[in-house]
Amino acid sequence: MAMPTHRKYDTDLEILKRQVIVETYRSSGPGGQRKNKTETAVRLKHPPSGITVSATEHRLQSQNLRLAFERLQKQLFRLNRPKKRRRPTSVPLKAKERRIEERKIRSKKKRFRQNPSFDRNHLD
Repeated sequence: MAMPTHRKYDTDLEILKRQVIVETYRSSGPGGQRKNKTETAVRLKHPPSGITVSATEHRLQSQNLRLAFERLQKQLFRLNRPKKRRRPTSVPLKAKERRIEERKIRSKKKRFRQNPSFDRNHLD
């Protein structure tokens, strides 16, 4: 079975700067007038991959922008990494025993549900 090919995304900062849509907004939380008046929070949208990252930790927009690009690069590196193939393993003995035990219990339940006057062993 062939592994599905996935698209490789550019992680170079200069290329990313041309690809992303940068949005700035006012971050929430404590900080008073400084936070309420300035749009220091940054959101990056990367249309080729569909990833959106944001950064609101710092009071400076430039620091948040740098942090958001780092986060985006990290996620793209993770997407670019090839997926490991799953190696099928055998079913553990304990799981087999548990399945057999559950079947016995279910069988017993069904036996008790049958009409007691109807005996299958004595059919003529």
